[in-house]
Amino acid sequence: MVAARITVNGKETPISPAASHTTVLDFLRERGLTGTKEGCAEGECGACSVLVARPGVNKPTDWVAVNACLVPVAALDGQEVITSEGLATAGESGTPAALHPVQEEMAVRGGSQCGYCTPGFICSMASEYYRPDRCAHPDPADATTTTGTGTEHGPNGFDLHALSGNLCRCTGYRPIRDAAFAVGAPTEDDPLAQRREQAPPEPVSTAYTRDDSAFLRPSTLADALQLLRERTDAVVVAGSTDWGVEVNIRSRRANCVVAVDRLPELREMRVESDHIEIGAAQTLTEIERRLDGSVPLLAELFPQFASRLIRNSATLGGNLGTGSPIGDSPPVLLALEASVVLADADGEREVPLSDYFTGYRQSVRRPGELIRAVRIPLPLSPVATFHKIAKRRFDDISSVAVAFALDIEDGIVRKARIGLGGVAATPIRALATEAALEGKPWAAQTIEAASQVLQAQGTPMDDHRASAGYRSAMLGQSLLKLYAQTTEAVSS
Repeated sequence: MVAARITVNGKETPISPAASHTTVLDFLRERGLTGTKEGCAEGECGACSVLVARPGVNKPTDWVAVNACLVPVAALDGQEVITSEGLATAGESGTPAALHPVQEEMAVRGGSQCGYCTPGFICSMASEYYRPDRCAHPDPADATTTTGTGTEHGPNGFDLHALSGNLCRCTGYRPIRDAAFAVGAPTEDDPLAQRREQAPPEPVSTAYTRDDSAFLRPSTLADALQLLRERTDAVVVAGSTDWGVEVNIRSRRANCVVAVDRLPELREMRVESDHIEIGAAQTLTEIERRLDGSVPLLAELFPQFASRLIRNSATLGGNLGTGSPIGDSPPVLLALEASVVLADADGEREVPLSDYFTGYRQSVRRPGELIRAVRIPLPLSPVATFHKIAKRRFDDISSVAVAFALDIEDGIVRKARIGLGGVAATPIRALATEAALEGKPWAAQTIEAASQVLQAQGTPMDDHRASAGYRSAMLGQSLLKLYAQTTEAVSS
């Protein structure tokens, strides 16, 4: 097997002698690329972001910004990475180059003071700069705004959510936003724009071992399942957005890490007559762009799920696999009546998500099983919304999450599905509230009674995010809010 290697700013570099748990951040800094910074080591500040060449949605290749502090460098074996240093010099060899357009706009518009966060902003901004479907010069009147938060899409098509995972402590965000909204379209001779027209590197089979610890990337799902049967001690990773925190903050180490994020069998999306099947290793960004709003409840979820940097790596399989009671996707998938397809070396089985969770971070998934896909039945309920209650509007952990999916015909609730997060040891369905709604008129009296039932669902607890009483109150308020939001639409 070929020695593990990574291409950084156009130069191929061996990964050895890095430890198997070494992050991309530490690997780069040890080689003098110190523009990549460590701020939080948890994927929350974006100071570490770099660009990775990934399979594109609208082009053969997308330049995707990821948190270098979370990704093991061995996970990028055979892959291409661009750092903030490589943006200005990409395509040049040993000669000075002009600043990249993103760097230029940040400089002239005062987008940096101390500069610690700036390289990370630059890389996240560059990822959005190269997004193929970003509109270069639309009418400024087309820019969308959100009340109370200012403009979130610029007249150049720049989506500020691309920077939602980047924090700045001293500059202030207005000049950074100004820089983002000032960049134009890539020129025809831009080497990174040209690179989008070629396929990204194919995933390679990796067996990287240092000091008796191994990072393994099987080539096929069958190989992965056989490996998991043999290595019962293996930790399975996809985007590493959860495991990376464990490694950095809790100093956890694994004798064997198995990466499944590039397995073709886990990266498919199929739309059938009666269901949508989403591969468990597709990133949330890929799912969002491929579905393109066709599942409205998921479309509401994605902007509220962590940050764009995290969504560029995180997967549905990973979010469900952790079994966290405060994960954002389970309430939505419960409301959608989704099921998970579990696979092991002996075959597959389909389990309704409502039967999947068995306890705090526990599930019916057996040793050696992987989540291969998530299936969402069709047709979808026409009235659907996701309410996330958190201390920040974006990039925060839920105190309470509530997802509704309702069928309302002739003013009667024919079907109700409600998923809850943050109010029990597992994500749960609000079965009593569903029963209180079904067959009843969609009217204030019904909603007031059902909201009281919803407040009593689950077993909320007091913690540093919210009190049990607050969580219960927010459940009831969430149903009242849905009624207020939908009454006019349903009646019309």
